[in-house]
Amino acid sequence: MRDLRLMISTALAVGLTATLGLTVSTEPRATATAAAPVQATVKQQVARPKWVYLTFDDGPSARYTAQILKILQAYHVRATFFEVGQNIKRYPAITRRVDQLGHSVQNHSWSHPNLTKVSWPTFKYQVRTTDRYLKAQTGYTPRCLRPPYGATNRVVAKRAAMLGKKLTLWTVDPADWSRPGTSVIVRRVLAKVRSGSVVLMHDGGGNRSQTVAALPKILKALKARGYLFYPLWCH
Repeated sequence: MRDLRLMISTALAVGLTATLGLTVSTEPRATATAAAPVQATVKQQVARPKWVYLTFDDGPSARYTAQILKILQAYHVRATFFEVGQNIKRYPAITRRVDQLGHSVQNHSWSHPNLTKVSWPTFKYQVRTTDRYLKAQTGYTPRCLRPPYGATNRVVAKRAAMLGKKLTLWTVDPADWSRPGTSVIVRRVLAKVRSGSVVLMHDGGGNRSQTVAALPKILKALKARGYLFYPLWCH
């Protein structure tokens, strides 16, 4: 009778298992002395990706843009260059080189005026003329517009949108244009950078030797922190 009850119980278990699509062992459980060692399950923590956008204003410059491009290439980093139209006209081959190396080249006006203080015809001239010279070297019309000095308001934003442009400012400004010293530029960038930061630096408009000297230190430190580098396109 006992054997019959065991057979019925086993049959019911097997039938239920088949119905639910499970796998159940009918082998007897191992005794405590024969039990296999318990393996702890450790959840592997995967670090979230961090990224930063390096941007350079006021170029191209015959001297400093070339040096910055060489450093970026050595560290396999791509950046964004907001170029002044007059400088593109003067150094078209440098703009072409920036584009060929995979960097983004964007609009920083024709002659670097405060766009909050110009008329609509002047605004259009500043943007469209730069677009024309830039496209001649890169093959594309830039979608980003960085207003000189970061000067903007509702009128500037509306005018930029009418020309198909997205205003692009920054979140980290080491004031490298003021030449505060290489170590100061490095310290200011590293202290303020966060994932998604847009870092403002300069490759034209004056003596940028401190920026050039600071750049390898910044890149090395950010790479050590796990940052990735992307160019801006304003799609």
